[in-house]
Amino acid sequence: MREIFTRDFQRTLDAMVEQATLGQSFEAWTFDDLQSRRRAEQRLAAKGVTARIRSAYKPLLHAFLEEIDLEGAERIEIHYPVHARAAENRFRLEAYPLAALVGNAELTFTPRRDDAFRYDVLLTRARGTEGLTILAPNHVHVDAIGQTVVSPTGWMREHDRAVGERLETDYECLFGDTIKAIETYAWGEEEPYFEELNISIHHPAEDFPLSVGDEVISLREALHEDIYFSLLEIFQKKSGRPLGDRGLKPGQIVPEILRSEGVISVRVEERPLRNDFLDCPDDRIDEAAAPLSADQISRFLSGLGGEEFTAVSRSGRQVTARYIEGTDAAVMISGGQHPNETTGIVGALRAASRLRAQANAHFTVSPLENPDGYAVHQRLRVDNPRHMHHAARYTALGDDLEYRTRETSGAPLYEKDIRFKAQELSASALHLNLHGYPSHEWTRPLSGYLPRGFEMWTLPKGFFLIVRHHEGWVEQAEALLDRVTRDLGAVPGLLDYNRCQIALYEVHAGETGFRIINGFPCLSSVDDRHGVPITLITEYPDETIYGADFVAGHTAQMTLVLSAYQAWQDIMSSGMS
Repeated sequence: MREIFTRDFQRTLDAMVEQATLGQSFEAWTFDDLQSRRRAEQRLAAKGVTARIRSAYKPLLHAFLEEIDLEGAERIEIHYPVHARAAENRFRLEAYPLAALVGNAELTFTPRRDDAFRYDVLLTRARGTEGLTILAPNHVHVDAIGQTVVSPTGWMREHDRAVGERLETDYECLFGDTIKAIETYAWGEEEPYFEELNISIHHPAEDFPLSVGDEVISLREALHEDIYFSLLEIFQKKSGRPLGDRGLKPGQIVPEILRSEGVISVRVEERPLRNDFLDCPDDRIDEAAAPLSADQISRFLSGLGGEEFTAVSRSGRQVTARYIEGTDAAVMISGGQHPNETTGIVGALRAASRLRAQANAHFTVSPLENPDGYAVHQRLRVDNPRHMHHAARYTALGDDLEYRTRETSGAPLYEKDIRFKAQELSASALHLNLHGYPSHEWTRPLSGYLPRGFEMWTLPKGFFLIVRHHEGWVEQAEALLDRVTRDLGAVPGLLDYNRCQIALYEVHAGETGFRIINGFPCLSSVDDRHGVPITLITEYPDETIYGADFVAGHTAQMTLVLSAYQAWQDIMSSGMS
């Protein structure tokens, strides 16, 4: 191991208490959970100081959760700022999921003509209308890759003053100093730059679950996301690649954000790659309430029979798949490209088991394409099971294996070789690529709030489908989408699930930009990048779900595979081919 950076930080709340003087009266906004802020207020009161400490993260939502009385509310009008350096809907998104928390009150959002960092709220009850102003402290700044962004920040305002001033909080210092230390370190010139870059952070914020789906307010999760994607951008810039390039291979970046009892610290170090998995008890596949162990996945695959084919990851973990040869039109089934998207892994296994029992079945199945990422996901879930953990999204090389090609990567291809072998064995013209995405809001609070390059994924919007097809295959693609969405509509509760998520999405984000086919959002486009003529990608909001929600997710994935397989037989025998 090689240490890169280590530092402890004084907690902003502790500094406030230390520095406050008798008779002082102020308001402050910090990145802390409610319990910590209230305890600091009590400590200040004991010193003769009057203080109200609010959340700098999602301040409008916290105002409604902590201070605004909604009893008897009939209508809520929110006038939000629009800033030239941010997306038009940025401050509507920052209020998410308020629309689901206001009961029967009618909620409307209206953009203001100025960009002052505040929300103006009109709250109407039978007795009249009340006007409220909710400060949303933000600052315009240039980030580590030279982009000008608008980000939430700490704030301090004396009670006798109309305006206040920026307060750089421990949360912001921790993030900024960590990114700077890694950016300025003397890395080599060749990718990958390291095996594992581990960023171990201790931070005292408690997560706060909301009564809406899987939504949770988590400062620690947001810090993981901002650090991980900021470092990808830093290394994209260093390598000369364009921003957002998913072929970047820096190595495996692993932020581990652990809850502490008050300590705020960071330790950054290089570590060697591991090639083990964490174990867990077997679960019945059809009723699996959580991600499966790698060993159970392997044993289940072996039980399918057929021909085994393999690839090897950078760490030395094996990628295993099966080829079942038959007389049907072949279909490729894969999961675990992004292994923090876990319902597709179980859905692929369940579907393969049912297809194996059919006469003439012809398919390949590779349910866990990225075992190095899966092992990281297992590690991170131990401490934070309800976090999205996008550090587990990519491989131990740090790239998205989808973008690893023979032309750009050369040899070895590692995990990606499993795809090429599947296509060569089966000669399939259809690839079912099972994915997921966050089941609750995804933010990068210190880099402009929205996840840069992934803005369309910031809020859940139900189970949706993406088709990428070669020129000349549009008729088959459209027939496939029509068939599978009709079959998915028969899954109990799935259409209602989609309607609820889409409705909440549209209040806070606007139109989805998708076509709705039989109740399911769909995107279809010509894309000759794939060797297979048609690739159908599933997107189930599964990151962080467990229990009955997890079962519902992998049931939907399985249903999609079975429907698409049969639809493909009909399409290929109908003359469309």
